[in-house]
Amino acid sequence: MPNRSLILDANILIRAILGTKASQLLLTAAGRISLFAPSAAYHDARHYLPKILLSREIGDPESALVALDELESLVIPLESALYEAWRDEALIRLGRRGPEDWPILAAALAIDCPMWTEDRDFFGAGVATWTTDRVGLFFRNLPAPEPR
Repeated sequence: MPNRSLILDANILIRAILGTKASQLLLTAAGRISLFAPSAAYHDARHYLPKILLSREIGDPESALVALDELESLVIPLESALYEAWRDEALIRLGRRGPEDWPILAAALAIDCPMWTEDRDFFGAGVATWTTDRVGLFFRNLPAPEPR
């Protein structure tokens, strides 16, 4: 049986707000899989999302932050207490490649599941890593959505 959980990186949270592909994929996964993001990923998304919108002049930062808050009902934030014990292991595995992203890897290690990211620093870190263009394959063999 495939793993029924997936950790999302901040870049996927941002893509879910700014674009359609990631948000459509998240809706496809709803009810079929548990989606999580470390609290640090939400913090990063809240920091960078307004800057991206303002620099590209493509939307209202306030509305985007509200949408990000609403995303928490689908992608559950994980408090650092859950993954903090995996910090050192994540830092060792990342080495010099993006040590600031340790919470994403630590969360994946803590709940023993793959991650969805566009950050290549995670490749070769010992956890299955899916990108947006391939994560549909991960979802393909999951059970049908649970009735609501």
